[in-house]
Amino acid sequence: MLWRALSWLKQKLDERVQKFVIRVLSAGPVPKHVAFVMDGNRRYARANHMKVQQGHSDGFVALRRLLGICLQLNVRCVSVYAFAIDNFKRPSEEVDALMALAEAKLRELCQHGDLLQQYGVRLNVIGRVDMLPESVREAVRVAEDLTRHNDRAILNLCMPYASRDEMTRAVQDAAQEKIDLGTRNTMVEEKDIEKHLMTSVAGSPPLDVLVRTSGVQRLSDYMLWQSCEGVQLHFSTTYWPEFGLSDFLPIILDYQRKQWCL
Repeated sequence: MLWRALSWLKQKLDERVQKFVIRVLSAGPVPKHVAFVMDGNRRYARANHMKVQQGHSDGFVALRRLLGICLQLNVRCVSVYAFAIDNFKRPSEEVDALMALAEAKLRELCQHGDLLQQYGVRLNVIGRVDMLPESVREAVRVAEDLTRHNDRAILNLCMPYASRDEMTRAVQDAAQEKIDLGTRNTMVEEKDIEKHLMTSVAGSPPLDVLVRTSGVQRLSDYMLWQSCEGVQLHFSTTYWPEFGLSDFLPIILDYQRKQWCL
């Protein structure tokens, strides 16, 4: 009983400390749009002698944790690399487990009283949704419809996503728009591509900070266009399921330091 009481007290103290830290941070400049490459779920699972599926499930817990922190900081938009188009090449058992997890968690995210409703977050699923199983596509439709009128913040789940695919489609859509409008100038310009990016269509503000976990220092075909100018890139050695405020804190402090130096 004493151990449980001490554990409960420590948890409450940790929560109060976290709320205090977040309150202090939110008094300074805060990025409007933060993107995460949620890397390291499988290595985390292997390191902790778990099944890969458990690593992905714990990764979703981390997503909820970081989303809550970002919303308390008043970050306007959070984007996460949930599933790459190339991930379909993984073993079918793992892909099927990921699809089942995505369906379950999409439905869970939209339950009454969940973070999305609590903070007025609109959910967008960005990518080749047509490649998802029908049951997952239905969960996507329900989730997007339920949060359509939320306007305080945005959560972009990028799945199945590839930046080169996004840019290719943006160019195609921009060219088709000019043809449909019958404009004399059919030259596709940078602003036309920007307008048709999936993140732009979803109403996202320009990207400010991109974070990749697990120590890997590459973008892996994620938001290449959005990251090309003025975006702060951060590579954390922490596996995604273990990533928390203590890892995010120096990233936000670095952002604030650079903003104050402008």
